[in-house]
Amino acid sequence: MAKFTHNNKPKVPDNKSKTLKNKPKVLVILGTTSAGKTGLGVKLAAKFNGEIVSADSRQVYKGLDIGTGKDLAEYKLGRKTIPYHLIDVASPKTRFDLAKYQKLAFKAINDILCRQKLPLVVGGSGLYLQALVDNYDLSSVRAHSVNRAKWEKMSATRLFALVAKKKPDFAVRLNNSDKNNPRRLARYLEIIEAGGLEKVGRRKSPYDFLLLGLNSPNEVLRKKIVQRLLDRLEKEGLVAEVKRLNDEGVSWERLQAFGLEYKFVSRHLLGELSYQTMVEKLSIALYRFAKRQKTWFRRWEKQGAKINWVKDAAAAERKIKKWAPPLF
Repeated sequence: MAKFTHNNKPKVPDNKSKTLKNKPKVLVILGTTSAGKTGLGVKLAAKFNGEIVSADSRQVYKGLDIGTGKDLAEYKLGRKTIPYHLIDVASPKTRFDLAKYQKLAFKAINDILCRQKLPLVVGGSGLYLQALVDNYDLSSVRAHSVNRAKWEKMSATRLFALVAKKKPDFAVRLNNSDKNNPRRLARYLEIIEAGGLEKVGRRKSPYDFLLLGLNSPNEVLRKKIVQRLLDRLEKEGLVAEVKRLNDEGVSWERLQAFGLEYKFVSRHLLGELSYQTMVEKLSIALYRFAKRQKTWFRRWEKQGAKINWVKDAAAAERKIKKWAPPLF
């Protein structure tokens, strides 16, 4: 087993690092839903003495397990269990935004580095990934008290329409959780009015990131999505999970705000959709979501991100060893 080490125990990094060689190494594994990111991340973490930092906007919530694909059993390989971070850190009754994610993710990354291990950021939430890799200074966008108060009185539908009008290319990439979250949409409007994520608050990163991407042809991806959905419904108890969350006090409105699985299963439980219609509509929605993820990653590449697309663990290992040969 390769071991990730540093000559000196790293301190919390600042922006004064002069070269990539001097910066702490952080591995990123990204891709669409159903691409196999968790499985690859666990294998690489086991081989390179790493720990996983989730980059999923819904896995932060406790109890949203089956629908978000936490797949916690995958974190165990034989007798070895891979530590993970930013999973189950918030109540589904509370709000969790991009700034909070970024703060906790950087804290987890620094903690992992200080224990002489390799951080692996694994997920498909493009905005969360960019907030880390491009090091957005979200605190530089101050809240506009007058506008914020006005916006927070609006419905999510109306707020999303404003975002779409002001920044259509950004709006089409938002996931359903973002689209149905008034507080998050109000924050996006503040950022857009301040110049947009592309112009506001980008700082030099304190880390040397290696981005590995998993991609599948659309038809292969569609089959994976359908099969995974059927497994969650028929074998893992997705419908029962959504019902339990509601029984525990998570409102139907809040559940639908999480989008995708939680939206459509909630509508089924409310009697708005038959089981078969729910499956059909949810399959289509998941596939469209995966295509939006692909679009996000392509756009990120056009902005300058270097994503190394790999087919399997062997190809990923070769990239990692070339990235940091003295360490592995």
